[in-house]
Amino acid sequence: MDPSKLSREELILELQTRLQENELLNQQLEQMDRSLLEVNKKLADSESLKSHFISNVTNEINNPFTSILALAENILNVDKEEWKKVISMVSLIHTEVFNLDFQLKNIFTAAKLEAGEIIPEISRVNISRLIDDLIESFKYEARHKNVKIKYINSNEASEDPMFFKTDAQKIYLLLCNLLSNAIKFSYDNGNIIITSKKENNTLILSVQDFGQGISKANTQIIFDRFRRIDSGINTIHRGHSLGLSVIKAIVDILEGKISFISKAKKGSTFTIIFPESDKESYGTSVNSGEILFNDEKL
Repeated sequence: MDPSKLSREELILELQTRLQENELLNQQLEQMDRSLLEVNKKLADSESLKSHFISNVTNEINNPFTSILALAENILNVDKEEWKKVISMVSLIHTEVFNLDFQLKNIFTAAKLEAGEIIPEISRVNISRLIDDLIESFKYEARHKNVKIKYINSNEASEDPMFFKTDAQKIYLLLCNLLSNAIKFSYDNGNIIITSKKENNTLILSVQDFGQGISKANTQIIFDRFRRIDSGINTIHRGHSLGLSVIKAIVDILEGKISFISKAKKGSTFTIIFPESDKESYGTSVNSGEILFNDEKL
């Protein structure tokens, strides 16, 4: 359009149109700038969170190793007349090795989740036996705080064992994390209740403690893999939210649902509901990992 051929009114209208277009472009550029700043901030926050996560994980591995080496050295230097001290130190070594093994399982599972390599391995699982084994494996941890663990099997009246088609290893790791947290945040001389119930094709599991509970401020971030719950209890308890994020991922993989109720200084109850798998079973699991009768098709 040739401006020299426009009337005064047409020229003014054309200028107004151009100004409006420029203003719109400026607004779009400002919005893009704000979006870029927000993206940059999120990237920076993400890098910071991952750095803290790596630092926490490193501590979870290094601290037990340091303790184990120091305890082993002390045992080697114990005089024959003081062998009673060895029993106490061996107990501490067991605790450190148990915690280290547990944390490494979570770390490896989290790595596989990131790589998309986790798939369900379905078998007929004896849920009651699995939970009995779970409680047995945590007996020293519970004894250290004098915490009593009670298991309530709501299907105990049934004549048949409580079998359920699911992934034994994943259910076991999930319950390990829930029980570990329950012991960790229970008060000394406290109680923990684990319940299981099978209804039709659904399995309901819950872990209840009567300890320190979760603050309202932390209820939105407890399943975040890269966030550590921010509360005073962190100063006396090791750990981060990796275990809870693994729990949430396992629940999602097995197409279940998880919920929790918690009150500060009153305790927490985590409840998980799983549907029975309709996939082919590879056999029968009598505990958290061993599968028997591999030729059985269910």
